[in-house]
Amino acid sequence: MSRRNSGVTTAEHEATACTVLQVLERVSGKWAIGILLECSHGPRRFTELERAVKGISRRMLTLTLRNLERDGLLTRTVYPTVPPKVEYTATPMALELYESLVGLAKWAERHRSAIADARVTYDRHAADPVV
Repeated sequence: MSRRNSGVTTAEHEATACTVLQVLERVSGKWAIGILLECSHGPRRFTELERAVKGISRRMLTLTLRNLERDGLLTRTVYPTVPPKVEYTATPMALELYESLVGLAKWAERHRSAIADARVTYDRHAADPVV
């Protein structure tokens, strides 16, 4: 069915597609998956995340946490202590995503050798000048 007949305007369709793409880009980012995996095991403090997600800078961790919180995937809790204690917890939506990520990881593990074989075959054909 074309968009014209679906009752959804082009602007609505583009807005929906844009939102979906933005969320997929957010959760597939270099750091987001590691943060979500950590927080899916329980509340984590900033420094715990900084240690757990290898190679992430404090600035990038801060930005990624803000974006994940904005998208409803993390909850930030500030405790009234000195110094303030801040914890990040995966939301139910993030826990559902975690299950999907685990499924994707299992799929990748099951097909690892087939993917490696396909890459070798592709590279061999791509290197052959006769097509």
